[in-house]
This record gives sequence, structure tokens and C-alpha cells, in this order.
Amino acid sequence: MQLTLRSRQRAFTLVELAVVMVLIGLLLGSLMYTLSAQVDQRAREQTQRTLDQAREALLGYAIANGRLPCPASSASNGIEVPAGGAVACTNPNDGFLPAVTLGFQPTDSSGYALDAWNNRIRYAVATSVASCAGTSTTPHFTNKTNLKTNGMSCQPGNNDLLVCKSGASTPAPAVGNCGGAGDNAATNLGTVVAVIFSTGKNYANAQTAAASTAAGRTDEAANLDGNTVYISHVVAPSSATGGEYDDMMVWIPVGLLYSRLASAGVLP
Repeated sequence: MQLTLRSRQRAFTLVELAVVMVLIGLLLGSLMYTLSAQVDQRAREQTQRTLDQAREALLGYAIANGRLPCPASSASNGIEVPAGGAVACTNPNDGFLPAVTLGFQPTDSSGYALDAWNNRIRYAVATSVASCAGTSTTPHFTNKTNLKTNGMSCQPGNNDLLVCKSGASTPAPAVGNCGGAGDNAATNLGTVVAVIFSTGKNYANAQTAAASTAAGRTDEAANLDGNTVYISHVVAPSSATGGEYDDMMVWIPVGLLYSRLASAGVLP
């Protein structure tokens, strides 16, 4: 009887130990998930600050130089292309923040500003104008002389930069139109002069529009396809209509650019 009792006590102790181990595992798993979520949140907050600072750097550059810079290319080492803004930008819709031209810090060893996931910050600029009072010459927003001569009546063209809330609408967004039922636009036509964005944490495993499309990330693919339509909305899982989305985006409205230039005495 004593032997049987000791065996039962040992068995009971093993069961208790197993339960404790399961509980510890659950607690550790919960702790790791919480830590991971905190790390992701800090990365997004850091990236948001970088984007906001980049927008201010672009506006500051415009005040100092009388124009916005062109985007950098993948081979220009953080310098706008072409340098000086005399002619049209080489990469208006598929370029990068020209960190070296802006004097923006920090950068990687090649001169590109990075988000919290070490992806290069993207930058697009409007190339067309509309509603100008009189004749106009382009490029407008990236050329000091043209910007001064054309004046503040000029707005970005209706087929230029446009930010939409979703790419998964019917009809689908197209150049100059966000599609949908009329409530899919995050910005109005002819109001955005520049878009600055991060491709997010998930960019590492889908680095082109084609790869994003193949991965079911149609909203993110729209930000990498080189046209003038961009998608901006909150973080979404892979089960969302437009697929997984973690891009982060800010933009410069034309009114903000003109008001900063006017306040600084650069325009009219």
C-alpha cells in the first residue's frame, strides 16, 4: 500500500509539473508576442517620424532653392536626377528621397534615407500643371525659374499624383481616378505635389510590383508600379480585400507648398 501511494504521489507530481510547464509556455508565448508587437509599433512610430521629417526637409529645400528636388534614382547615391532641376525629373514616380541633395540624415552608406526596416524611403513628385493663369512651362514644381514665372495659380495636373484609399474597388483605380463609388479618394485631383512613403516591414519578401501582385498584395503593388496613383490606408492582414498592407505614406498638398514659399518671400 505504501508503494502504491508513493507511485501515485510521484505520478501526481509529474502531472502538476506538466501543467506548470504548459502554463509557463503560454506565458512566454504571450510575452514574446507582446514584445514583438511593441517592437513593430516602435518601428512604425520611428518611420512615421522619418516621413514627417522628410516632408519638412523637402519644404525647407523648396524655400531655400525656390523649387522641390527631383527624386533620386537607384543608381544616383541619394542625389536628385537630374541634378539642378533644369529639365524634367528622370524618375518622377519611381524614385527615392534625394537625401544627399537635401542634406537629410541619417543615411546608409550609399546616401539613401532608410525607414526602420532599412528600406529606402520613396519619393514621387508631380510633373504636370493645370489651371495656370496664362502660359506655363514645365517642369514647374522642380524648376526655380518656371515656378516663379508660372506663378501660384498653377495646380498639379488631373492625371498627376493621386492618393486613393484602396486599390480593390470597382472600377479599379486608374491614372486620374480612384475608381470605386466616389468615396475612394484620400486626396482630390490636382492637389498633391509630392508623395513620400515607406514600403514597410513586409517589403523584404516582395520588392517589386509584380512580386507584390503575386503575393496578393494588390494595394502595395500600386505603390511600386511607377504610375501616378498611390494607395494609403491602415495596416491590413493578408485576408483583407487588397491583401496584406503595411506601407506608410505622407504627401505635400500644393496649398502647403505655396503657402510656405509665399511666407518665406520666395513667391509670388
